[in-house]
This record gives sequence, C-alpha cells and structure tokens, in this order.
Amino acid sequence: MPLALLALAISAFGIGTTEFVTNGLLPEVAADFDVSIPTAGLLTSGYALGVVVGAPVLTAATTRVRRKHLLVGLMLLFIAGNLVAAVAPTYGLLMTGRVLSALCHGAFFGVGSVVAAGLVAPDKKAGAISLMFTGLTLANVLGMPMGTVLGQHFGWRAAFWGVVVLGLIGLLGIMTLVPSEPVAEESNLRAELAAFRKPQVWLALAVTAIGFSGLLASFTYVTPMMTDVAGFSESSITWLLALYGLGLVAGNYLGGKAADRALTATIFTLLIALAAVLLLFTVTAHNKVTAVITLFVLGGVGFGTIPPLQTRVMQLAGGPATLVSAANIAAFNLGAAVGAWLGGVTIDAGLGYTSPNWVGAVITSVGILLAVVSVGMERRGRQSTAPASPSTPVTTSASGG
Repeated sequence: MPLALLALAISAFGIGTTEFVTNGLLPEVAADFDVSIPTAGLLTSGYALGVVVGAPVLTAATTRVRRKHLLVGLMLLFIAGNLVAAVAPTYGLLMTGRVLSALCHGAFFGVGSVVAAGLVAPDKKAGAISLMFTGLTLANVLGMPMGTVLGQHFGWRAAFWGVVVLGLIGLLGIMTLVPSEPVAEESNLRAELAAFRKPQVWLALAVTAIGFSGLLASFTYVTPMMTDVAGFSESSITWLLALYGLGLVAGNYLGGKAADRALTATIFTLLIALAAVLLLFTVTAHNKVTAVITLFVLGGVGFGTIPPLQTRVMQLAGGPATLVSAANIAAFNLGAAVGAWLGGVTIDAGLGYTSPNWVGAVITSVGILLAVVSVGMERRGRQSTAPASPSTPVTTSASGG
C-alpha cells in the first residue's frame, strides 16, 4: 500500500478524534463556560450540522478542483476550526470553531475515498479505502480517549491543541505524498445530481438519518450516564470510551462483511438490534458490569449500520455516486445532531441520564419503519417493471380490440 494512504489515514484519525472529543469532556466544558451538560452536549450537534452542510455543498462546489488541492484546502479549514476552538474565550466561539472544522468532514471522506482507490491496482481498491477509514475508526479507540485524558489533566483546550497537531501531520503528509492528478473528464455535477430525482434515494437518506440517530441520542451523554448512574469514576471514562471504540471497530468490520452477503437483511437486523440494545441500556446502565457490556455492544451494532446503509444509498443512485455518498454522510450527522438534541431535551425535562436511551430506541424504531416502506417500494417497483413470462398467453377482449 502506498505511503499516501498513511497520510489519508492520519488525517481521518484527526477528523474522527475531533468529532467526538467533547463527549468525554462535557463536565469540564460545562463548568468552564457555566452552562448545563445538555448545552455542552450541543457541541456534538453543532459539529454534526456542520457536516450536514459541508458534505454536499463542498462536494458539489468542487467537482472541477484537483483532488489533492481540495484535500489540502479541507485540512487547512479543519486546522483553522480547531485553532478557534482551542483559544475560544466564549461558548459561542467554541461552537463556531466546531462548525468550521466540521465543514470539511463529509467532503474529505468522499474525495479521500476516490483518491485512495486511485492509488492502487483495481483488485486492491476496497482495501485501500478500508485503510483510510481505519483512521476514522481508530479515532474512537485511541483518539477520543487520548483527548479525554489530555482534557482531564491539562484542561479541555489541550485536547483541541492535540487535534491541531494531528491535522498538521496529516496536511504535511498529503502535501508530500499524495500525487496530483488532473481533474477527471467524467466529473459532472449534473450527472451527480440526477440521483436526487429518485424518491428512493431520499427515503434511503431518511432511513440513515433517523435510524442512526438513536445511537447518538445515547452516546452523547455517555459520560454522565456512566459516572452518575453506573457509578464509575471520571478517570474510568478513558478506558470505557476505548472499549466503546473497540465495539465500533468490530461492528464496522462485521457489518461490512454481512452487507456483502445480504444487504437488506443486514440493515434490518442491525437497526432492530440497535433499538433493542438502547432500550436495554435504560436498565443495564444501573450496574457497572452490565453497563460495560451494553456499551461495547451498543458501539458494535450502532456502527455496524454504517457500511450497509452507505452501500444501499450508493446502489440506489444508479450512476455517479460521489455526491450521494457525501449526502449520506451528511444524513448520518444530521441524525447525530437530532439525537444529541433530543437526548438533552429529556435530561433537561428531569427524566434522568438514562432517558436518552429509550428516546434513542424510539427514534431508531421510526427508522426501521421507514426501511420497511423503502424495501416495499423497491420490490413493488421491480415487480411492475418485470417483463411478462413468455409462457403467459396474451388475451384480447371479446370485441377483438
């Protein structure tokens, strides 16, 4: 594998780290700015909404820009956003920095996938893309816990300074290792936009946003849930987040493998499992052992949904799928924003730190119902377009018409 893939993976690691780094530092951020924990949790929502806007807009606006130049520009924006967050004197400016760094997220992974695939032989494309996304997955195992440790020992700002360093390393790697290729002839915004004329594509995006939303309704508030409800110390959050990250790695890998064998069945199985685990977490969060087990399983089934949901929306595009792929990343993050907000609403209403779990289960259940509608529409569409059997006689009316 070319060294350029390492540069992409490091950049993905930095981007993945900054996405959820505030989840382990909600108490510190809330105390510093004198806001409630649910208000601090909105920093996750703000980031997610930045991805929602940035993924389709930047991807659509840069179809004629050389991919290496675009990746460099996106990493510069990422670094700038985290610099703003690191020095922010107010909560509002911290939110601004979060949104700025989020704008590059969806476009980076959309373009980075294309670049990674182009760096290797045709029979190694999937492995190259997987290697780049390993950086994102490892961010949940290593980056987020490391950021939590930095923030708890040296102040939450130290976590953002650490992300800035990661961004600079990734930027230098892209500048020196990623080859500069001319813009492809087939880069065509009109062809990319054609997929959005299909109702099924929009329905698939809705399944992604709503089905995945339940995970972030719960996980955004995992720190107070594990400390105030399960009874863990704040110092335990680091290894708990690492355990959750291992669940993500396992789920992401197994979800992709299963989707290759039976895409629709995998989507339904994992969404139903996600809703069930979230509902179960409402009860198991009150015991340390069961809370730890449920947290690991939650990460596995939650992130296991990503490969099949991403694959389905790209298949439904039926043509160029770069913009549709970026839009689905935006859908994941829109779901994350809504889930984090709804989880905070239940806490503010005095329903306790476990309430985001059952709210998440309800949201994901709505996503399951939408998936049923989507698959039903797809099957009816196939039946209506299927040619008549050659053995079926053609009848005429009594009048011979």
